[in-house]
Amino acid sequence: MRVVLAEDLFLLRDGLVRMLEAFDFEIAAAVETGPELTKALAELQPDVAVVDVRLPPSHTDEGLQCALAARRARPGLPVLVLSQHVEQLYARELLADGNGGVGYLLKDRVFDAEQFVDAVRRVAAGGTAMDPTVIQQLLSRRSANEPLGALTPREREVLELMAQGRSNAAIAAQLVVTERAIAKHTSNIFAKLGLPVSDDDNRRVLAVLAFLDQGR
Repeated sequence: MRVVLAEDLFLLRDGLVRMLEAFDFEIAAAVETGPELTKALAELQPDVAVVDVRLPPSHTDEGLQCALAARRARPGLPVLVLSQHVEQLYARELLADGNGGVGYLLKDRVFDAEQFVDAVRRVAAGGTAMDPTVIQQLLSRRSANEPLGALTPREREVLELMAQGRSNAAIAAQLVVTERAIAKHTSNIFAKLGLPVSDDDNRRVLAVLAFLDQGR
């Protein structure tokens, strides 16, 4: 699996390269600036891009904007964005086109090699990997009078795991319940949120995130 990595801090970039190579990823390019990222994504056509939000020369949202431009040129390009802090605006922009293969992780997550590598693989396969902290903030900022307020505590727990990109089987294993019970919870969640039911794990995650994010 070929990866284009963009991170301006040398030590972190080098560490990520070594980590990914240890898990049999091929690093097609490891760059440190926005222009280099744009060139690498256009020329190398990687299986997935792992991109820091803030890159030179602007040190604002250069990395994100380069990734979004690459996704417009190549719809569905899998992109996993790394950020130092929770930036809900960046998460919204990444999810705005509704295509799969997206992820948003805080940089703290990269220190857990298995969790980080799992997120890269999930995004590369067309899935979704959203940082739990981002999901928790989205959930906590919704009004109790909105449809989200009608969810039971267990349904909110299932929703949070679903929004991270977990399948029904994975949620059932984590909560130590049957997959049938999770299927019932997810059906209730979709009904209460007014969302269409889907067996496609990635589309249902994006639908839930779109609902949580609307009106922000």
